[in-house]
Amino acid sequence: MMKHFTASGPVALLLILSLVVTGAVFASGEKEPDTIVTYEAPPRQQPPTANPQEGLSVLEAMQNQNRYVAQQVLPVVVEVNVVDIIRQDTTAISPFNFFFGPHNGGNTQPREFRQQGLGSGVIVGRSDGTVYVVTNNHVVEKADEIGVSLYDGRKYEAQIVGTDPRKDLALISFETDEEVPVAVLGDSDALMVGDFVFAVGNPLGFESTVTSGIVSALGRRAANMPSFTDYIQTDAAINQGNSGGALVNLHGEVVGINSWIASNSGGSIGLGFAIPINTVKGAIKDFIESGAVEYGWLGITVGTLNDETKQEMGYAGMNGGFVFNVVEDSPAEKAGILPGDFITRIGEEDVGDANELTIVVGNLAPGETRRFQIERLGTSLSIDVTIGLRDEEKVAAGLNVWPGLSVVTINDAMREQAGLPKDAGNVVVGSVEPNSPADIAGIRGGDVIKAIDGKPLENMRDFYKLLNENSRGKIEFTIFRRGAEITIGMSRR
Repeated sequence: MMKHFTASGPVALLLILSLVVTGAVFASGEKEPDTIVTYEAPPRQQPPTANPQEGLSVLEAMQNQNRYVAQQVLPVVVEVNVVDIIRQDTTAISPFNFFFGPHNGGNTQPREFRQQGLGSGVIVGRSDGTVYVVTNNHVVEKADEIGVSLYDGRKYEAQIVGTDPRKDLALISFETDEEVPVAVLGDSDALMVGDFVFAVGNPLGFESTVTSGIVSALGRRAANMPSFTDYIQTDAAINQGNSGGALVNLHGEVVGINSWIASNSGGSIGLGFAIPINTVKGAIKDFIESGAVEYGWLGITVGTLNDETKQEMGYAGMNGGFVFNVVEDSPAEKAGILPGDFITRIGEEDVGDANELTIVVGNLAPGETRRFQIERLGTSLSIDVTIGLRDEEKVAAGLNVWPGLSVVTINDAMREQAGLPKDAGNVVVGSVEPNSPADIAGIRGGDVIKAIDGKPLENMRDFYKLLNENSRGKIEFTIFRRGAEITIGMSRR
């Protein structure tokens, strides 16, 4: 129950002043709640009486457009049937084997197993009697036999023109003098999230299937998928057998090549991914001209920095790819790019991270010159770089990279976990490139670099600053390893 009281004289005056000064309002002994601002939609006007014919007309227009797209695209999407012949030696069954077991007397017989596969493809061009079909590399890469079935039932034997596992693309061809429809290739750069799209292919062997959805996202990447392209994400149903089929827009233009799905069950859950057709166009040209996709090459090892390391290096608030190592005699070295540089822009394209840098450089034509925007320990630079041709054999064999290691500043958590004393040093080696100067000199992952040429290192920034001051001569590292301090000299070859 509420208790009432009265106040007069000085008490009443103080109470009144208190209310004025504080702005407080009492009601039933409780403070009034704070004012909550809300935003309400304005009252909606009542729609006019619905006209069923108007609604039906809209739906019929959508239906007619769907029919138009299907009519345009179904004839240019083919079924790709592959056979992988697996050869194995098997032991022949004989009384001799039963009593004495297998021996080297010639009782093994070769057997062949025919493993069949199914995918889709899109007819993208024709030159005289040769018809070209683009599909995924994973559909045909192991195939000993390839067959193509057209929408109208015609069947042809096909052969591989070129394959590229880095973008998961392949071009196959077949020969015919008959009329064959060719797809209209659209502009994937014009796509926007929310655009209507259709996926066309042969999922699970159900040939000439059309599903619909929207563009769910653009520029998608995945850690376990090829890194030389990004992907269009769609919720149009894509299943096994759709690989290599077409993703098309409302105009019936091919805007992507369906490639893979994200799924826990192996079936479509609305997470399908397609290679943008603008990426595919360049690959088709390379396949026809040289049988392989030619990639631009810069000659660096690159990574993405976290915010803490960006702050330390002086690259706070910037996006780009961080240069850990530079290949000797590469386009990057010839242009003057150094370890520790931060590449933020190439030509007219901003670089978001290391993966994006790899894609941009890879898609440049060898011999092209582009202006690189680079941050170097507080200095902004513009450097013209002539892109080279990526040689996969040399890359696989291991190139001479300088310095051949990556480092990071040791924080308190790392120091405590590794049990390092405070005077051990502040920069630790993360990884070492095989056959690099660092590897040959004997530097190992986990080594703590205390000083370069006698100058102590406070952090990762100091490492790259001192490294580049004497990159042509012999460099002396003071290293803390397993409780001991050692000196290692390293020089470029």
